[in-house]
Amino acid sequence: MIAAARALSLILLLATNLARPVALQTPVAQAILFYTPTCPYCHKVMTEDLPPLLEALGDQLEILAADIATARGQALYQAAIDTFQISDQRRGVPTLIIGQEVLVGAEEIPQRFPGLVQASLNRGGVAFPSLPGFGMFADQFPRFTADGLVGVEGKSIADRVGRDPLGNGLAIVVLVGMLVSVYQVVSRVNAYRNRPRSLRKSAAMESSSDLGRWVIPLLGTAGLLISGYLTVVGTGNLEAFCGPVGDCDAVQQSQYARLFGVIPVGVVGLLGFGAILVVWAIAKFGGGQSASRAATLLLPLTLGGTLFAIYLTFLEPFVIGATCSWCLTSAILITALMWLTARPAFPRARQSA
Repeated sequence: MIAAARALSLILLLATNLARPVALQTPVAQAILFYTPTCPYCHKVMTEDLPPLLEALGDQLEILAADIATARGQALYQAAIDTFQISDQRRGVPTLIIGQEVLVGAEEIPQRFPGLVQASLNRGGVAFPSLPGFGMFADQFPRFTADGLVGVEGKSIADRVGRDPLGNGLAIVVLVGMLVSVYQVVSRVNAYRNRPRSLRKSAAMESSSDLGRWVIPLLGTAGLLISGYLTVVGTGNLEAFCGPVGDCDAVQQSQYARLFGVIPVGVVGLLGFGAILVVWAIAKFGGGQSASRAATLLLPLTLGGTLFAIYLTFLEPFVIGATCSWCLTSAILITALMWLTARPAFPRARQSA
């Protein structure tokens, strides 16, 4: 009897402890907002209507924002159209989905959303709408807070790198390789310039007859094609084919995909690789002083391109939390071009050893 009483007491205590977190758990209402940056009605909802509600409810309200001007946001919006059978008359932004309710427009959202949120909290909360593909990529959409949009960049460095250990790990390896390459090239070029002029001239003549010179236009053309593809993807808001490694769309849709927020990085690559090819052609087939000046420009161009690629490659694993395999390939190409255009310094480095 005593043993049975003790067992019963233990069972009651265990049940109480197990039930306690559930009873104390704060209900959360989760929703998805579809918008575009250029939509004035979206701007009103995001700056006037939602912030007071988010500030009042705090952690009890979570809203993920999907920009339908991007490939991934458009794909999610299409999934919402198919799932909730949104009619043609009600398609557009801003659209806010909570539970099974679809709210459209700058009038319907502020009128109905607060009541739906409160009703869902009274029922114990509501999860994000179940949309095909959303669960896998939910952490790649920015979170809308009372202070504005907060993307995946707001997480810790470990969290960002850990989102794609393979792709981001490869980016870190490439980044280290580029840093070491820049150090080696700059060191060898400085040692080369400190040698007598006659020895520098003989090294340059040896390098000019090297068959490796013909690798430069091949690598430059490859870089030009990759930059052209990324430009088309970026300007056309298309989904990038990334292969088995990385998440090119996440990189292309980040705020760092445009220089100064205006110029797509792919366009910068087009200009850079294009300039290298033009200068190489002048140095190779031109004559006299123009060819000599063009030859001296090749290394600064490729060195500057490599430094820019280092900056972009650093952003991928440590800031964006995603890696673009096309971008890594472009970074490797420009680094290889830097080595090739620094070729005259290599014989001198061997002689000075």
